[in-house]
Amino acid sequence: MSEENPAEGDHRRASIVTALREGVRRVDDLARACGVSTMTIRRDLRVLEQRNEIRRVRGGAVPVDAWTFGHRRGRSTAAKDVIAAKLRPLLPDRGGVGFDGSTTVHSLARLLKERPANDLTAVTTGFETFHELSGTPGCRAYATGGTADLHTGSLVGPLAEVTLRQFALHTCFLSATCLDDSIGSTEFTADEAAVKRALTAVSRRTVLAVDSSKLGRSAVAKCLSLDEIDILVTDLDPLDERLDPYRGLVDLL
Repeated sequence: MSEENPAEGDHRRASIVTALREGVRRVDDLARACGVSTMTIRRDLRVLEQRNEIRRVRGGAVPVDAWTFGHRRGRSTAAKDVIAAKLRPLLPDRGGVGFDGSTTVHSLARLLKERPANDLTAVTTGFETFHELSGTPGCRAYATGGTADLHTGSLVGPLAEVTLRQFALHTCFLSATCLDDSIGSTEFTADEAAVKRALTAVSRRTVLAVDSSKLGRSAVAKCLSLDEIDILVTDLDPLDERLDPYRGLVDLL
């Protein structure tokens, strides 16, 4: 086997980063795109991770900035605006509510700032959502504490879960990495799934907000079954056929 020209390897690794930014995530797909073996791709991914250009995940990789809050907030903005508008009427003017650290739920927090509540107590696992809520009239905001999830930036771990157990909430507002009618909601990490289950456990009502691109898919960590979700809010019309698998199992908005 001839030794690879270093320039060829650098060019291929640059192509891999470009492909990851365009949404290609799996090792097999990257190998086909680059015309090399999966073993070569895995070696390249190790090099790129050491350079802090990508982060390997099960079955593939993602670019490092794919997980930054600003990057995620800039994706599917139209869908998030539609979802936030649907969520706002579900938010009580007083009492306790929970917010996860997702950009979808952050959109609701921003909308609340435009139309303040009267006497709302909000606890969140998101840094950015906490800062948004803490400047909102009529809202007393709490951040859970904990460690930042490397994939999402959300606060997770035992401290976050212990903090949540100190609250009795009316409604929690969550998003999900993916939602499937047979598996339920799933997340990229078990820690993220655990803290969302903790939010659900202290809430009388659970609202799950996901954009339609996440439907019919699954990630690696199981979170909520459909019978643990009271209301599913998407960017779709509730009568859209893409919501048929969930119809009758949860309320649709």
